[in-house]
Amino acid sequence: MASGTQLGQVRGLGSAKHGAEHWIKHRYTAVANLVLMLWLVISLVLLPNYSFATMQLWLSQPMTIVPLALLILSVFSHFKMGLQVFIEDYVHDEGLKFASLFALTAYTWGLGAFALFYLAKIAFTGTPN
Repeated sequence: MASGTQLGQVRGLGSAKHGAEHWIKHRYTAVANLVLMLWLVISLVLLPNYSFATMQLWLSQPMTIVPLALLILSVFSHFKMGLQVFIEDYVHDEGLKFASLFALTAYTWGLGAFALFYLAKIAFTGTPN
């Protein structure tokens, strides 16, 4: 049995004072994803055709490459934040939690870098290979 009053037992176990910041960042990326996805869909619908030459020309424009790069960054950030909360809430073993968060971070950074690299490669060289 613990000693002290019930208030004394829980004092200091309150909020870590960073949950709201994470929640707000997650909502910002959600809004950014919505806006950028709408831009992407509208931009694709307005293209005359979807041939490789048309897509390469479209991707070589700064007004296309910048929002696409921002979309990639926003989607992968949102993905990581969402899964991070899931892991922190449901993985209770500290070693497994650390390994899971490390793997998640490596996975999202790696895929994000891969996506940005190929976006730049297609935009600047015109070839995906």
